Amino acid sequence: MVNGMSLLEKISNPSDVRQLTREELQPLADEVRQRLIDVVSQTGGHIGAGLGVVELTVALAYLFDSPRDKILWDVGHQGYPWKVLTGRNDRLPTLRQSGGLSGFLRRVESEHDIFGAGHAGTALSAAYGIATARDIRGEDYHVIAVVGDGAMTCGLPYEALNNAGHSDRDIIMVLNDNGMSIAPNVGAISKYLGGIIASPFTNRMRGHVKHLIEKASHLVGGDRMVDFARTVEESIKHLWSPGMLFEEMGFRYFGPIDGHNMDHLLKTFELVKTLDGPRVVHVVTEKGRGFPLQEPHPEKFHARNPYDPETGVLRPKASGPPGWTKVFGTALSELAAEYPTLVAITAAMPSGTGTDVFQKAWPDRFFDVGIAEAHATTFAAGLATEGVRPVVAIYSTFLQRAYDCIIHDVAIQNLPVTFCMDRAGMVGADGQTHMGLYDIAYMLTVPNMTVTAPKDGAELVGLLRCAMEQDGPFCTRYPRDNAPAPAPPAAEVAPVPYGTWEILRDGKECAILAVGVMCQPALEAAELLAAEGLQVTVVNCRFIKPLDHAMLESLTREHRLLVTVEDGIEVNGFGAFTAATCERIDPQVRVEVVGIPDRTYEHAPRGEQLALVGLTGEGLAQRVRALAAEESLSPR
Repeated sequence: MVNGMSLLEKISNPSDVRQLTREELQPLADEVRQRLIDVVSQTGGHIGAGLGVVELTVALAYLFDSPRDKILWDVGHQGYPWKVLTGRNDRLPTLRQSGGLSGFLRRVESEHDIFGAGHAGTALSAAYGIATARDIRGEDYHVIAVVGDGAMTCGLPYEALNNAGHSDRDIIMVLNDNGMSIAPNVGAISKYLGGIIASPFTNRMRGHVKHLIEKASHLVGGDRMVDFARTVEESIKHLWSPGMLFEEMGFRYFGPIDGHNMDHLLKTFELVKTLDGPRVVHVVTEKGRGFPLQEPHPEKFHARNPYDPETGVLRPKASGPPGWTKVFGTALSELAAEYPTLVAITAAMPSGTGTDVFQKAWPDRFFDVGIAEAHATTFAAGLATEGVRPVVAIYSTFLQRAYDCIIHDVAIQNLPVTFCMDRAGMVGADGQTHMGLYDIAYMLTVPNMTVTAPKDGAELVGLLRCAMEQDGPFCTRYPRDNAPAPAPPAAEVAPVPYGTWEILRDGKECAILAVGVMCQPALEAAELLAAEGLQVTVVNCRFIKPLDHAMLESLTREHRLLVTVEDGIEVNGFGAFTAATCERIDPQVRVEVVGIPDRTYEHAPRGEQLALVGLTGEGLAQRVRALAAEESLSPR
């Protein structure tokens, strides 16, 4: 407190941070950290990475002139402290709520959000683009990319390092090394970063010696002296600079820096600001720093539902059916006992995909490849060529990053890789960047791919069994939600007959063709319509590709109106695929496509999002009621 006022109350933008004394910066950081813990205890959210970069955020706000200087944050959930210091502190309690602040970074939300960030690995590529644009326009400002929370386990930052490092453009990369993405980081780069021991003093000494050698070579002259100078410089680099990965890619390396030592951060960035060219500052932070939960499991710090801010313990919630993620993880682990060649692969998301259950039961058959979805896919393809049956569990939105590999490495070779896409459909509070709206459309276009969606947990198990019996690529999808009911043990579930649909309710003249979890609102709509005398057929279209042509032909003979329902984008989705097929079977049958219209959607509870686009029992009943009136369908 200063003069009865907390420091945070004085901050409405980064320029206010620059008015503080250096002695006030750590107290400000302490207030920001407590503010995050208090607010997210009510809203839920990605708390861990933000708590780790509080001091770093304060230091950047103090030493750089945002928004004139461009500060980009990778993996947007690092940005909670940035929101606090850039005029959004008063709105922080609306985080991830309907009409409130996004849980990630968005250009439309603040002039200080230079580049939108939800997925990992984008910051350095975007920063290099901004730095290049600055130079083309002849402008003068700093560009800083904060890359971290596991982003260095994916491939895009290395492509950017390779491109930017040899450009000589003025760009600063801050490597936030917290040893984690969501689960602990894996792979050689994690071990490399963990083994680095260095200091800014060492780097400064190397720089001074390099300068002296270059000066001497110019004074003495001659090619041999220049070559000798370069040889000596390389020797000095190897002796004094463990950050050789970055040095060899053209970035001058500083670090590692204690990311919670404010004085050390300030002195390092003050030095780095005076230099030019590509440089990297390696900052070591503690994910979840200050979080009250006393558990030796950092993954629990990544994101939390509402919790007690004093203890960190989750607030009790009403019991109910298990989530789809848990159903999948349990079933996969049980099926592994029957299929000895079955292995599970995920991309830094063991708990998020439910494969942590499999990991505990079958550790030698579980592979977490880091935030590397494309690698996960091609790795699975390699396994499949040797008779292994890989199941790749990745969020729908993240699997988009592996699309070329799905086609080139799996589908064209017709390899038996099974993709299980969690968070399909509307995703809720994670919002625009994490929506699983496109997987039906993008998987339908993949040659040899079987595309499915279960209506309940038992059918998910049956589809997984079906996948194990097929010789080509197979995928299934399910939302971030509770399953309709607990699933029976996998041993009690038979495989779903390949390529078949299921009649859930018989009706007349109108049929609702529902995909996956849309079967439940379709049945609710049918009940509402039956009370009005309009009897409709409800079909569980669990196989999206291939369609059940025999049943579809039967439906076109018996119904004048078919209404397809999917929780995916309408453009090129199941409805469009079915309508094109029906046009060839019987052009007189009307096919109405009901899905998610072609636009982006804001963060809100999943139920609200579905209601917004009419994908509820009442919404579907209203739509069918209007269509039946247009077609003059008579009640039974």
